[in-house]
Amino acid sequence: MKNTVLAFSRLNPAVIERLQAHVELIVPGADGGDVEAQFAAALPRAHGLLGVGRRLGRANLQAAEQLQVISSISVGYDNYELDYLNERGILLTNTPDVLTESTADLGFALLMSAARRVAELDAWTKAGQWQRTVDPSLFGCDVHGKTLGIIGLGNIGAAIARRGRFGFNMPVLYSGNSRKPALEQELGAQYRGLDALLAEADFVCIVVPLSAQTRQLIGRRELALMKPGAILVNIARGAVLDEAALIEALQQGRIRGAGLDVYEQEPLRDSPLFAMGQVVTLPHIGSATHETRQAMADRAVDNLLAALAGERPRDLVNPQVWRGV
Repeated sequence: MKNTVLAFSRLNPAVIERLQAHVELIVPGADGGDVEAQFAAALPRAHGLLGVGRRLGRANLQAAEQLQVISSISVGYDNYELDYLNERGILLTNTPDVLTESTADLGFALLMSAARRVAELDAWTKAGQWQRTVDPSLFGCDVHGKTLGIIGLGNIGAAIARRGRFGFNMPVLYSGNSRKPALEQELGAQYRGLDALLAEADFVCIVVPLSAQTRQLIGRRELALMKPGAILVNIARGAVLDEAALIEALQQGRIRGAGLDVYEQEPLRDSPLFAMGQVVTLPHIGSATHETRQAMADRAVDNLLAALAGERPRDLVNPQVWRGV
């Protein structure tokens, strides 16, 4: 008898076809019906869950009595109540590595766009404002040779640092829980405490996972340490940054600008950020390329099928619950 897998987000046809060869797949809403009702009805039968974007934990998994694994099509796993999954012995997998370069591309694109006012001047040009040569009020700032500060020099942070160091001759500073000697040697990167990094860097990129320790890591005090001409980029999680404090700092001109792909509440609606020309706002698209999303989905399916076959998944978030059965 096949295992039952319940999807909790949209899946592309190639993923559906692959899964159907191995499991009984249920995709709520595929027939146009009520997604939530169908999800709840199928949950007691599910041996595995696959998807992204749904909060899952004690409040909504009590009925999932047969659940063995949740395979998330994401790197971050803050949507999942890990303590509860550990208590139940439910495996959680994610999809690291495959989105590193695409997300780093997006992070550096935000940095460049905010520095050179790309989105702002695109809108200005399309609105018919370009009547003569632009004056200094519309000038941006250089990127090459400026100091790049990375908060969280993991895989994505290191990929952004490489773009800055080798593409734009930027000195690299980084902060984090531990020193990275190999990256220091490769990139000439220098370790700094968070406060020192904020004070020295011309561009600050936040690339840390969301945890109890990093929630609202950057707030009013930290923003006040940044240079008036500095630009802040956040491609981590919205809750790592105090959004109200950022808006205040931008409104008061305490920093030059920001490039944002993540927010405290998503989707972002009716935000003061929308009225700020010096801010680039994107709709959480760090990994949103066709190639990367397919690679993430394939990796998630690999993890799911391995777990259901009694094999240790490649990307196991909670190895302490693995029993090898």
